[in-house]
Amino acid sequence: MSLLVVLQEVTKAATDLAPLAKLGAAIAASIAVIGAAMGISKIGASALESMARQPEAAGNIQTSMILAAAFVEGVSLFAVVVCLLVAVG
Repeated sequence: MSLLVVLQEVTKAATDLAPLAKLGAAIAASIAVIGAAMGISKIGASALESMARQPEAAGNIQTSMILAAAFVEGVSLFAVVVCLLVAVG
Protein backbone atom coordinates (compact mmCIF):
# COMPACT_ATOMS: atom_id res chain seq x y z
CA MET A 1 0.00 0.00 0.00
CA SER A 2 1.26 3.40 -0.85
CA LEU A 3 1.24 6.33 1.54
CA LEU A 4 -1.40 8.11 -0.55
CA VAL A 5 -3.85 5.22 -0.18
CA VAL A 6 -3.30 5.12 3.58
CA LEU A 7 -3.87 8.86 3.88
CA GLN A 8 -7.06 8.62 1.82
CA GLU A 9 -8.37 5.85 4.10
CA VAL A 10 -7.55 7.88 7.22
CA THR A 11 -9.32 10.92 5.78
CA LYS A 12 -12.36 8.84 4.90
CA ALA A 13 -12.49 7.39 8.43
CA ALA A 14 -12.18 10.86 9.95
CA THR A 15 -15.10 12.21 7.91
CA ASP A 16 -17.23 9.25 8.99
CA LEU A 17 -16.69 10.21 12.65
CA ALA A 18 -17.45 13.92 12.18
CA PRO A 19 -21.12 13.66 13.27
CA LEU A 20 -20.08 11.78 16.40
CA ALA A 21 -17.49 14.46 17.18
CA LYS A 22 -20.16 17.12 16.87
CA LEU A 23 -22.48 15.18 19.15
CA GLY A 24 -19.68 14.72 21.68
CA ALA A 25 -18.87 18.42 21.56
CA ALA A 26 -22.52 19.32 22.15
CA ILE A 27 -22.74 16.96 25.12
CA ALA A 28 -19.48 18.28 26.56
CA ALA A 29 -20.65 21.89 26.20
CA SER A 30 -23.91 21.11 27.97
CA ILE A 31 -22.07 19.35 30.80
CA ALA A 32 -19.75 22.36 31.16
CA VAL A 33 -22.69 24.76 31.39
CA ILE A 34 -24.57 22.58 33.87
CA GLY A 35 -21.43 22.21 36.00
CA ALA A 36 -20.87 25.96 36.01
CA ALA A 37 -24.48 26.61 37.01
CA MET A 38 -24.21 24.13 39.87
CA GLY A 39 -20.91 25.64 41.00
CA ILE A 40 -22.16 29.22 40.95
CA SER A 41 -25.35 28.25 42.78
CA LYS A 42 -23.26 26.52 45.48
CA ILE A 43 -21.07 29.61 45.79
CA GLY A 44 -24.14 31.84 46.14
CA ALA A 45 -25.81 29.59 48.69
CA SER A 46 -22.67 29.37 50.80
CA ALA A 47 -22.14 33.12 50.62
CA LEU A 48 -25.70 33.86 51.72
CA GLU A 49 -25.38 31.43 54.61
CA SER A 50 -22.09 33.02 55.65
CA MET A 51 -23.60 36.52 55.48
CA ALA A 52 -26.52 35.39 57.61
CA ARG A 53 -24.13 34.06 60.26
CA GLN A 54 -21.79 37.07 60.21
CA PRO A 55 -23.50 40.18 58.86
CA GLU A 56 -20.49 42.35 59.69
CA ALA A 57 -18.37 40.42 57.15
CA ALA A 58 -20.92 40.69 54.35
CA GLY A 59 -18.79 43.02 52.22
CA ASN A 60 -15.76 40.74 52.23
CA ILE A 61 -17.88 37.66 51.62
CA GLN A 62 -19.71 39.29 48.73
CA THR A 63 -16.43 40.32 47.09
CA SER A 64 -15.04 36.81 47.41
CA MET A 65 -18.29 35.35 46.07
CA ILE A 66 -18.27 37.55 42.98
CA LEU A 67 -14.62 36.77 42.31
CA ALA A 68 -15.14 33.01 42.65
CA ALA A 69 -18.24 33.11 40.45
CA ALA A 70 -16.30 35.02 37.79
CA PHE A 71 -13.57 32.38 37.81
CA VAL A 72 -16.10 29.56 37.46
CA GLU A 73 -17.85 31.42 34.64
CA GLY A 74 -14.53 32.00 32.86
CA VAL A 75 -13.58 28.34 32.99
CA SER A 76 -17.00 27.27 31.72
CA LEU A 77 -16.86 29.82 28.90
CA PHE A 78 -13.47 28.45 27.90
CA ALA A 79 -14.86 24.91 27.89
CA VAL A 80 -17.83 25.91 25.74
CA VAL A 81 -15.58 27.71 23.24
CA VAL A 82 -13.36 24.63 22.93
CA CYS A 83 -16.43 22.45 22.37
CA LEU A 84 -17.73 24.83 19.73
CA LEU A 85 -14.37 24.77 17.96
CA VAL A 86 -14.53 20.98 17.89
CA ALA A 87 -18.08 21.06 16.58
CA VAL A 88 -17.37 23.58 13.82
CA GLY A 89 -13.87 22.43 12.86
